[in-house]
Amino acid sequence: MAPLTHVAGEVAVPGDKSISHRALILGALGATRTRIRGILRSHDVESTAGVLRALGVNVPALAGDMNVAGRGMRGLRAPEGDVDCGNSGTTARLMAGVVAGLPVSVRFTGDQSLSRRPMGRVTVPLRAMGARVESSEGERLPMTVHGGQLHDIEFTSEVASAQVKSALLLAALVARVSATVHEPEPSRDHTERMLQARGVDVRVAGRSVSLDPVESLASIDVNVPGDPSSAAFFAALAALAQSGELVVRDACMNPTRTGFLETLRAMGGHVHIENSRVEGGEPIGDVRVTPASLRATRIDAAQVPAMIDELPLVAILAARAEGETVIGGAAELRVKESDRIAAMVQNLRAVGADAEEQPDGLIVRGSDAPLKGRVITHGDHRIAMAFGVLGALQGNEIEIDDPDCVAVSFPGFWEELRRVTA
Repeated sequence: MAPLTHVAGEVAVPGDKSISHRALILGALGATRTRIRGILRSHDVESTAGVLRALGVNVPALAGDMNVAGRGMRGLRAPEGDVDCGNSGTTARLMAGVVAGLPVSVRFTGDQSLSRRPMGRVTVPLRAMGARVESSEGERLPMTVHGGQLHDIEFTSEVASAQVKSALLLAALVARVSATVHEPEPSRDHTERMLQARGVDVRVAGRSVSLDPVESLASIDVNVPGDPSSAAFFAALAALAQSGELVVRDACMNPTRTGFLETLRAMGGHVHIENSRVEGGEPIGDVRVTPASLRATRIDAAQVPAMIDELPLVAILAARAEGETVIGGAAELRVKESDRIAAMVQNLRAVGADAEEQPDGLIVRGSDAPLKGRVITHGDHRIAMAFGVLGALQGNEIEIDDPDCVAVSFPGFWEELRRVTA
């Protein structure tokens, strides 16, 4: 695709990935049928659907309008063999929590990338609740969870992780015990909102979340809003363009997910939220972005949880902003689908940008010089899309080694990118 500088039109990004995973899981644990509309049809969500099917849940092929037949909180059965989580850490960690509260044993596997990611952050507290968990060296996949009778837990997590928090809340839910999770910073709260909407007593106080036992889980229909992490790529593209205007329709505006838009504003971006409303407990709105001259910024640990998946994109903005951008407190990036700190710095340098690696982040110095080179994504969808945005700008010539890896979260990304820059 030839680099262009004008963007125009509207984008409806795919359904939110976090909510899609949880809609399937809570639908499976519900007492009756759950209708799900707008689910993200991607490799990661397919992994969750596949694991649930292996546990006896009637999950049809993912579709824009689908029904999941709930089996109740104790209705899942042991699978006939291993369950494959693909590349999805959300699938592995959340389903480990679900299984921990059931009288079954499940061996979780995943692809090469997922098998390198740390599972100790969920295996340790699940063991503390009474589950027996066996894992590979370094607390990684393959991981076998032997569920059973769990007991109450109060756990202080060392990382602000919605996956850890959700795994413990789901384990407590299924086992009908109480759980309290303390975090260093508040993480995504989709699980809490979705459980509350289903009649579960979930209390949030600052950085702590508590859940009390319930006998059953109500089934409610879900309309999955647009994924703000996917929307961020088009917001960045519009801000970096030289002309035009872009509107992303029906994006999730959950305050634990809007860190990127707040950062874009802090860098001088022109961002407007329109048509704000609440659906299913989640705030939703349209995001309108126009071109702007961006300036450098600083990101610290308190800001990271609300924009953890968008930090590679912040580095892209920084490469075209005036001044030196510093991203710190983001060591979690090293255990994502790739080591995103190392990958971003190596790739920014490979295309001619000025970037420096730090133990818990990176430093990027902006310029308007043409950027050219080949990007090694390490199979990481966020890396591919971030450099796809950079490559769409006038004067840049960037080759992506594995463009197809975007199917993990945004299968139609390249088509949408071409459409709004046509």
